[in-house]
Amino acid sequence: MPKQSYRWVMKAAGQSMEREPFNPFPPGPGEVVVEIAGCGVCHTDLGYFYDGVRTNHALPLTLGHEISGCVVATGQGVEALMDKAVIVPAVFHCGKCDPCKRGKGTLCFNEQMPGNDIHGGFASHIKVPVEGLLRVDETRLAKAGLSLASVSVVADAVTTPYQAISQSGIGPGDLAVVNGVGGYCVQIATAFGATVIAIDVDAKKLDMIAQHGADLTLDASQIDGREQKKRIAAFAQERGLRPIEWFVFECSGSKAGQENAFGLLVKGSTLCVVGFTLDKVNIRLSNLMALHARALGNWGCVLSNYSPALDLVLNGKVNVLSFVEEHPLDKINEVFEAVHQRQIARRVVLVP
Repeated sequence: MPKQSYRWVMKAAGQSMEREPFNPFPPGPGEVVVEIAGCGVCHTDLGYFYDGVRTNHALPLTLGHEISGCVVATGQGVEALMDKAVIVPAVFHCGKCDPCKRGKGTLCFNEQMPGNDIHGGFASHIKVPVEGLLRVDETRLAKAGLSLASVSVVADAVTTPYQAISQSGIGPGDLAVVNGVGGYCVQIATAFGATVIAIDVDAKKLDMIAQHGADLTLDASQIDGREQKKRIAAFAQERGLRPIEWFVFECSGSKAGQENAFGLLVKGSTLCVVGFTLDKVNIRLSNLMALHARALGNWGCVLSNYSPALDLVLNGKVNVLSFVEEHPLDKINEVFEAVHQRQIARRVVLVP
């Protein structure tokens, strides 16, 4: 018999989450039940919990969309997945609507996001459809010295910047500026061949990323946007890089960060908005026209990009472990508050 299943439920924004039993068994045709190894705490989760960002599923709801685990029950037609290690996509795409058929799953009309449209991963188990599940080679995982829990962050923290970088067209010889350091965007841009500058207000994060791909770090709490731009231009000249066509990745998900990133645009720049905030920003949109620049957003990641993103992790080109720390799921309320107060610099993975 499966062990007792439980999940942590948010009943109201800002109100302590409560542990409740539930029964995910049995899965229906085309579904599986995954015993969760780990679920990452994302900035989006904090937005739902602290900032009043509305979820599509009415409360009460279990948050969490960065999920990895092992299949412990299968529905009809998907029995081959039994006992397999998997990463659950942060957003399921239907594969049947017009955007999906044209390879544009991030525009799916029928998407399902754990922790938003359906109950999420801050639980012992989750029942999900098999479409989009990413198999994890446990032999490669062990060889890379990674736990199944640690690679839960691939579901969003890795794949979302991977999507942003992939669609930007960046490559060898280009200059990337990552505004807001989570650890992975810098490493992925480096893996794509770019020279990378990291900007943040957290000195600890900058110290960490300086050891994992950043060629230059700038502390935005000490240096204003105009000075940042001067230093980037000087660095580009020193390295023989183009003084134009910079790629700016805005990952902070804050008003100040987004305004700072927009101010760093030069002729021919590409601005990639990766982070999210409800706050409105004050920018002169005409700069895009005057600089012949472009701005791109991306909602999650197309499922076809999950496998190459995971390969970067398993091949050691993206270091996950240095930017992750595991905590017991039963400490969820304390962990949320600590992350919210910026007392934890790394990505937290909650382990049941």
